[in-house]
Amino acid sequence: MEKTENLLSKDELDALTAGIESGSLEVDTGFNTNVRARKHDLTNEDSSLGVNVSALDMINERFIRLFRLSLLETLRTSPRINPNRAQLLKFGDYMKDLHAPLSVNVIRMNPLRGSSMVLIDPNIVFSSLDNFFGGMGRGVGQLPPGRLFTQTENRIINIILEVLFRSLKEAWAPLVAVDFEQVSSEINPHFAQIADENDLVIVNHFDAECGETKGFIDIVYPYSAIKPLRELLRSRVQEVDANEESDKKWKYDLGAALGDSRVEMQVVLGQIQTTIARFQTLAAGDLLYFKKPEFSRVVINEVPAFEAQVGVSGTEMAIRIEKLIDPFKKEISHTS
Repeated sequence: MEKTENLLSKDELDALTAGIESGSLEVDTGFNTNVRARKHDLTNEDSSLGVNVSALDMINERFIRLFRLSLLETLRTSPRINPNRAQLLKFGDYMKDLHAPLSVNVIRMNPLRGSSMVLIDPNIVFSSLDNFFGGMGRGVGQLPPGRLFTQTENRIINIILEVLFRSLKEAWAPLVAVDFEQVSSEINPHFAQIADENDLVIVNHFDAECGETKGFIDIVYPYSAIKPLRELLRSRVQEVDANEESDKKWKYDLGAALGDSRVEMQVVLGQIQTTIARFQTLAAGDLLYFKKPEFSRVVINEVPAFEAQVGVSGTEMAIRIEKLIDPFKKEISHTS
């Protein structure tokens, strides 16, 4: 490869340098000289591509309600579960603080691609086991790193996962129909690689307390799996879980409360247009002539509401509603 020669000779370069140093040549005369560059790493995926963490927090809150009720029915335990705000982290950063043994379960979230992960603290497992057999829900403290779960403990883990899958499915239902299945289980989290170290994951961390026993449950989704749902997550997640009866009762109570409100109702028999000069000359005994309208107008709080016939019922003056007036339209609609 040939060596590229300078476009300017050495004497010309020296002359330019001397001119800049002496001030005889203007500098900073280019375009966009005030623009500042911002560092960007092309190897890292952007973490702000539309994942609405607030929507995930709503799903997690719904999940907690369902999960606690199902655990009470299944394992006779109802731990206090406190969610933390969903976090977007690199998978390597999340894994570095985890240590064996843990109940690490690789799961599939159909029909989304990729594998997710559920981690259960051993204290939650042993507390649930103790409760199931009539104990007070005691934990076991720190376990040796190589300690495996027994068949009975694995059965409790499977029951917890079954309850967790049902609750998650129902919690996600207002947003998207999903189903969960277990793929594999480990005790060492570093053996469960659902993503590369630099890939982003969404960590949903739940602190759990059962009596004096404390532990945690983590649900980890790969960012690539949730990314197709970003448009749905941007929009507001609708609450549609068994609230129809409460909504009907709320509407009924609101209607009943409004029904007791007092309003002023007037019946306008007729209207006359005149001038201020003529109005000022009116005196007692003057007669005003006008054409009687077909109907009188019923005005409620200064808003035209009905057209009615004026008459007598027994010894009382009365009106009979004939037409309904739409205050937002000029025409009058007939009632059936």
